[in-house]
Amino acid sequence: MKTSRIIISAIALLLVIGISQSLFVVSETQRAVKLRFGEIVEFDVPPGLHFKLPIVNTVRKFDARILTLDAAPQSYLTSEKKALSVDSFVKWRVSDVAKYFTTTGGDEERLRRLLSQRVDAGLRNEFGTRTVKEVVSGQRDELMDKLASQLNIIAKDELGIEVIDLRVKKIDLPPEVSESVYNRMRTERERLAKELRAQGNEVAERIRATADKDKTIILADAYREAEETKGNGDATATSTYASAYSKDPEFYDFTRSLKAYESTFSNKSDILLINPEGDFFKYLDKAKQD
Repeated sequence: MKTSRIIISAIALLLVIGISQSLFVVSETQRAVKLRFGEIVEFDVPPGLHFKLPIVNTVRKFDARILTLDAAPQSYLTSEKKALSVDSFVKWRVSDVAKYFTTTGGDEERLRRLLSQRVDAGLRNEFGTRTVKEVVSGQRDELMDKLASQLNIIAKDELGIEVIDLRVKKIDLPPEVSESVYNRMRTERERLAKELRAQGNEVAERIRATADKDKTIILADAYREAEETKGNGDATATSTYASAYSKDPEFYDFTRSLKAYESTFSNKSDILLINPEGDFFKYLDKAKQD
């Protein structure tokens, strides 16, 4: 009884192992080929549950999604013999599973190397027939579309993959050339800045000279007008004094003497030595006599 149970259990275990080794699943995101002793017997296994013979058949699965090849920056020469450092990437996916497996053995890294070589050759050829301006701006989109189309035909025929897109992320001058260009640009900007500063200084000097000249003219005109006004005032005052003096000379002399007395005796600490018989005390003496 125990022996029969052991045998049944062993048979069941073998059946489970055999079934597990005979069934395989291909997901929606995968492509697969089925082999019989290394020979492809089913080229593109559809998604779902499938059967295989253990030991006899093997299954190789590959990612069917759109993948990205981010190539390392490469240096290319334009038609002007100018070197450019180009950083590009490729979007691709498996289209012919049998050819992809035959060419690469299912090794994605090998596929990336082969695809990188073809991308490099295509970019080198296309850049070699165009100028820097054309590849940087003028014909860049046209160049990428054309190259992607050409690369797609080659990749399908040789590698069993479809190239979805090819784009250039960045185009730079090589570091040694970039430094030279930047130095030349900096020198040119410094020269232009010096020229603009010189022009500004010239304009500033012209403005200052004009302002100084205008200032001198204004001050001269103001001084002339002031002197004229002062002269006219002095003439009017002299005329007024002369008119008043001619009307009553005696009164004019009297008022002048009073002002002289007031000015002379305003400070008590002053000492005045003068002849009492002089004209200075004329009106004082006259007042005493009266």
